[in-house]
Amino acid sequence: MAEIGRLNRARGARPWQAAVTLVRVAIVLGALVAWQLLAISGWLYGEVVPALPVIGAALVKLLCSGDFYWNLWVTVYEVAVGLAIGGFSGLVVGLVLGANPFIARAYEPYLYYLGPTPKIIFFPVMIMWFGVGGGSKIAMGALSCFFPIALNVAAGMRQIDQVLIRVGRSFRANPWQMATKIYLPAMRHPVINGLRLGLGVALIGTLLAETKLSKYGVGSLVMDAYARFDMPRMYAILIVLFALAIGANALVSHFGRLDDIKQK
Repeated sequence: MAEIGRLNRARGARPWQAAVTLVRVAIVLGALVAWQLLAISGWLYGEVVPALPVIGAALVKLLCSGDFYWNLWVTVYEVAVGLAIGGFSGLVVGLVLGANPFIARAYEPYLYYLGPTPKIIFFPVMIMWFGVGGGSKIAMGALSCFFPIALNVAAGMRQIDQVLIRVGRSFRANPWQMATKIYLPAMRHPVINGLRLGLGVALIGTLLAETKLSKYGVGSLVMDAYARFDMPRMYAILIVLFALAIGANALVSHFGRLDDIKQK
């Protein structure tokens, strides 16, 4: 009976899913039509808003360029290392804050105060500490993603059923076992949400750092296209970045759904 109920709910959800998909497609098509109309209207100066075929041609040219893939690899590497460092640090800090109310009351307000602060203001410090190479960009990515991950993990710790914690303590589990066997499996959704937010802000922080001072990376390509007033190339780079960010976000969400299926 339970299986039949789930099947009926799945069938009932399909019309809604189809409607949502249609609305999403309509939004994208509407945005493209509005862009094309704005491009051919001549309301803005010069080539500030190129026509869609011009951007499409620039996108094809960009994807056929080996130099673009080299710079893309530099950015992906910096974001990945920054996310690994900042994510692991945020995970540890979030576990400590969530497990110890005294430490949470003492230190967590600082995370809330510093979290919304634009991290680009720390970039001069990162340059002095790590130089003008990739180290300062990695540091910016790590600093950017640390706060959302730490705060999400700390909040997820407080939502864990206390029965699970008491069971772990009754078996005299050490801190590592508590973290890997009790805490993380019980709060996978806050961890995944924190990772999604951390990935986004790590990408933003790294790209901003590349636009300020860098000879390599996608951010430097954007600034080079802007300096040359090559707007089609600049928009093509932004489209690729947008697609990659969506793909990475979807990949993280997919892993979360797979974990839910395994749990069921």
